[in-house]
Amino acid sequence: MKRMYKLLALLLVIASLGSLLIGCGGGAPAEEEIVVEETKEAAVEETKEEIPEGSIVIDFWHAFGGGRKALIERMVADYNYTHPGIYVRVENKGSYRDTMNAAILAAQQDSAPHVVQIFEVGSQMAMDSGIFTPIEGLVQGLEFQPDDYIEGVTNYYKFGGQFYSMPWNSSNPVLYYNKDIFKAAGLDPEAPPETFEEMLTACDAIVSSGAAENCISWPLHGWFFEQWMANMGAELANNGNGRDARATEVNLTSDAAKEIMNWWKEMYDKGYYAYSGKLEDWSGADAIFVSGQSAMEITSTSDVTNRQNDAAENGFELGTGYLPYPESSERQGVIVGGASMWLTADHPDQEMQAAKDFVIWFTNTENAIRWHKATGYFPIRKSAVDVLKIENWFELNPAYQAAFDQLLDTKVNRATQGALIGAFPEVRTIIEQAVEKVLAGEATVDEALAAAKAEADKAITDYNKSVE
Repeated sequence: MKRMYKLLALLLVIASLGSLLIGCGGGAPAEEEIVVEETKEAAVEETKEEIPEGSIVIDFWHAFGGGRKALIERMVADYNYTHPGIYVRVENKGSYRDTMNAAILAAQQDSAPHVVQIFEVGSQMAMDSGIFTPIEGLVQGLEFQPDDYIEGVTNYYKFGGQFYSMPWNSSNPVLYYNKDIFKAAGLDPEAPPETFEEMLTACDAIVSSGAAENCISWPLHGWFFEQWMANMGAELANNGNGRDARATEVNLTSDAAKEIMNWWKEMYDKGYYAYSGKLEDWSGADAIFVSGQSAMEITSTSDVTNRQNDAAENGFELGTGYLPYPESSERQGVIVGGASMWLTADHPDQEMQAAKDFVIWFTNTENAIRWHKATGYFPIRKSAVDVLKIENWFELNPAYQAAFDQLLDTKVNRATQGALIGAFPEVRTIIEQAVEKVLAGEATVDEALAAAKAEADKAITDYNKSVE
């Protein structure tokens, strides 16, 4: 009964997050989420699955649409074909938030899927829900090889000394730039800006020369604020970024937070930074860059494949670089973004073992390479990187190199480990609204951050009470 009340409380929390996002105009999918509506024709053509008689059936829910959804379905079909006796049913459940909400609701009704894709900032909520079981407790012998994961991935996904989930689609923010515009502005096309200060100088040259209308775009999303905090070595939340003890407040009035916001505002006021005017509008930022309205874009490494194709289609040479940082600090690196695969508890032993085997297969070295090449998410296994190097993959596809090197150069500390916050989705929205107010001139940096901290701290307190 206690677990039932906890699930109901979490459902109310998630529902309130969704209402907040819609109310503030931030209903666009969060980082990595690509949700594409299916046409009526496609729905009509969809046929009922034929599950082989006697098979152990495993349900896998994820948040991807479009080409990634199609790739996942092909990979699942390969698994089903090569693993007789087990049948995986795969289903897109909408956004990351929608997927988590659906999983918790299904668990309340005793019909939870076996495998669920959960975005990284949903990790604390997933653990608090009580519906998942740590995957590390199910594996035996050489089935699970945590030493094969890149250190930055291990750094994020280890909670309380163990892996609760299987890392899967991992990314970080990277700088994309148009080398042709750089040349037109008299800038070195092989030397993208590395610091906030260098960015301002480069933008002055780009805009004043008329090489591009704007200098740079990125989605107005809290993810980038979080990444800049980490890159400066600043923790977003107290209690060791929520890793030493449950987070109870955020550090939004810190010097690091103010430096980020002041630079962001300066870039906007000078006409260097452009965004669509909507919160969390990833496609809007993409359009500004791809169309040549801006010389640079900061967005996810998972878009490397898309940006490389965009450059070819629009006739410009693409470059990639690291996420910039202020000269007043030393570069610390980035936080792993994306999502991982969680296993729900309370299924028959045969189904638990089948679900575990599927997740291990789905994320093995061969499939990690396949996933990386098709999507741009970086290879998270060292063994996958070894194969890619033998194939000269990075030399033949240089746009992928910066994203991978940036992760390898990241220093392991509490800041780059990423924060664990139960109300993280709501905190992200609050930060986004604060940035929006500053850019619009509705509040000073200090005023906006102080108000955001008070609101975020209350959201965290309310969440913590709901799961105590």
